[in-house]
Amino acid sequence: MASAKSSQKYVPGVCNIGQSEITQRNRAGVVGLITSAVLWGGLIYLDAPQALRLVVALPATIATVGFIQAYLHFCVAFGAAGVFNIDKEAGKTDTVQQAEYRQADRKKAIQILVASVAVGLLTGLVAFYLE
Repeated sequence: MASAKSSQKYVPGVCNIGQSEITQRNRAGVVGLITSAVLWGGLIYLDAPQALRLVVALPATIATVGFIQAYLHFCVAFGAAGVFNIDKEAGKTDTVQQAEYRQADRKKAIQILVASVAVGLLTGLVAFYLE
């Protein structure tokens, strides 16, 4: 039976990262999630002004983009730059040659980014309104 790593392949607008990159995106998601929780709790503990709690949106957005990228096997930055990395060590990339593939990747990158910002902003609003 083939491993998940060996069965992954670049698919325009669908999959542009392999296991080493997915691991990094999951780590970013965890760091963003922990940062969001600690920041939110700290602001409540310090009785910071309610409006300041909106800053929780930033690490929440980072957490969301990390987790979505890992789940979808698709890197926003790679999609925007026209590169991919399926089977190399993290940080190494190959160039997407076909213009229509780069366009599909950019579209997917924008979708992920918009969804992540929406979740981050929603989290910031929840932090703002919850006491």
